Amino acid sequence: MDIKVTPLGAGQDVGRSCLLLSIGGKNIMLDCGMHMGYSDDRRFPDFSYITTDEPLSEHLDCVIISHFHLDHCGALPFMTEMVGYNGPIYMTVPTKAIAPILLEDMRKVAVDKKGEQNFFTSAMIKDCMKKVVSVNLHQVVQVDAELEIKAYYAGHVLGAAMFQVKVGNQSVVYTGDYNMTPDRHLGAAWIDRCRPDLLITESTYATTVRDSKRCRERDFLKKVHDCIDKGGKVLIPVFALGRAQELCILLESYWERMNLKCPVYFSAGMTEKANNYYKMFISWTNEKIRKTFVDRNMFDFRHIKSFDRSYIDNPGPMVVFATPGMLHAGLSLTIFRRWCTEEKNMIIMPGYCVAGTIGHKILNGQKRLEFEKGVVTEVKMSVQYMSFSAHADAKGIMQLISWCEPRNVMLVHGEGEKMKFLRSKIKAEHGIDCFMPANGETAVIPGRATVPARVSVSLLKAEAALYAAEPPDSKKPRLLHGIMVMKSDGTLTLEEPEVAISQLGIQQHTVRFTSTVTLQDQGELEEALSRLQEAAQAKLEGSNFTVSKTAECELRVESVIVQVEQGEVRGVTDVRVSWAYSDDFLGSTILQAFQAL
Repeated sequence: MDIKVTPLGAGQDVGRSCLLLSIGGKNIMLDCGMHMGYSDDRRFPDFSYITTDEPLSEHLDCVIISHFHLDHCGALPFMTEMVGYNGPIYMTVPTKAIAPILLEDMRKVAVDKKGEQNFFTSAMIKDCMKKVVSVNLHQVVQVDAELEIKAYYAGHVLGAAMFQVKVGNQSVVYTGDYNMTPDRHLGAAWIDRCRPDLLITESTYATTVRDSKRCRERDFLKKVHDCIDKGGKVLIPVFALGRAQELCILLESYWERMNLKCPVYFSAGMTEKANNYYKMFISWTNEKIRKTFVDRNMFDFRHIKSFDRSYIDNPGPMVVFATPGMLHAGLSLTIFRRWCTEEKNMIIMPGYCVAGTIGHKILNGQKRLEFEKGVVTEVKMSVQYMSFSAHADAKGIMQLISWCEPRNVMLVHGEGEKMKFLRSKIKAEHGIDCFMPANGETAVIPGRATVPARVSVSLLKAEAALYAAEPPDSKKPRLLHGIMVMKSDGTLTLEEPEVAISQLGIQQHTVRFTSTVTLQDQGELEEALSRLQEAAQAKLEGSNFTVSKTAECELRVESVIVQVEQGEVRGVTDVRVSWAYSDDFLGSTILQAFQAL
């Protein structure tokens, strides 16, 4: 059966991640995000694509949320409470704890401050979260009799997970956002070699291979230090959880080392909340933080204090971490408007900015911004971009493909032109098909024609014994030789030949392959036989096979028989090699050894 994927968001675009997956007769929604660049109907996915007149529950078996960022979960209360969905929603425990807080913060900005209509309420967020089923890492969750899901660690932010979706013998891995390099507070993403039919991966940095993290950190600290030395103010827009903690740990240790007195601030309220979550979910952080946590909490900052809005116009240098990270609303935008007209000030954008946001505009060099109708503001402050983003770069994406060995790859959550470059690279290096559907476009991944069959225990034990006798090699394909028997109820079982023959009461016939090699000047027959025995044994070196002399002018190993006789012409020896089908590889190997003489 074919696998179908339709992006309602994040198809050749960053933001509003929402994919419809159809696999084995099941329909799953992967993420349900909003677009930060829009404040009209386009900010939410177009759910009318699924149905226009019925509840979504009739058409979806489950919803999976990869992590708490709003471009992955921001439309969830809108979908469940306003459009209508009552089915299960799966996410990790940290995501379930943090997502409602970010959703409520966003609702306050959109409704209470901007006065927007057609938006979900606080009660709707609570009702939505009641439908959530929490998932632990590596736990196989049985959604129904056929559908199962499993979460893997994704790095990126606290609680982020990649999900494997399995129906029958078909499977899909959806990465959400992930990071393949560990940082100061989180580990690197990890997945086993699950060989899915399709890997759906983010491609935010599809053409980027990031430089050394140490160089980036040194550059960041130098820029901050130079700016405050000249009496300037530094604004660092961040999202409340994730890069914020990463950069706070970096600045904290630098301030300590350099004994700096310049004040560093963080958006009030969020530091305490973030601290609590990192304490609560310490097992999701990296090894260093887990080990030092008992002696000292890395998130109890000595040099970083809570920020109050009254500090905006304070004289003198300061460094401020303010939310949100793309300058599309909130405190970071307020501070930017006040500070952007001073040349000595600086803004450092540490992550990706979606098209349409103020962050995206200033990174593209726009110097004149219209915040209010008819009022143009001149941007004179220094604008710096330094990628501390917790997304996988091109090298990381290729590494993940090597790890899980999918049959097909799909790129989402990236820009179209960059995706094309990565797609050609994936096809060239891995030789597999790569899809990159646009929003509203359905990609069809052809299913494999498979026949489910049981394997007898005795056959498996025999294969395991053979496998254990050889050096371990995870990439070497393992073949099972047996007879496929169809039972009266239509089920298929792979049995050992002897057992199947006995069950069916039939006589065994063996197909043998025979090939003759003519050799020159090999001496007497006994002498020729000894040379052949040595050549065959040398070819089989490192294996458990032994070539034995079983009769005059005859050698044998397993079902392979080697017979030597005098040729019609003097000095010519005819060597006949014969083997059963089950030892095809062994027979061919010995034949090649003789042909090389």
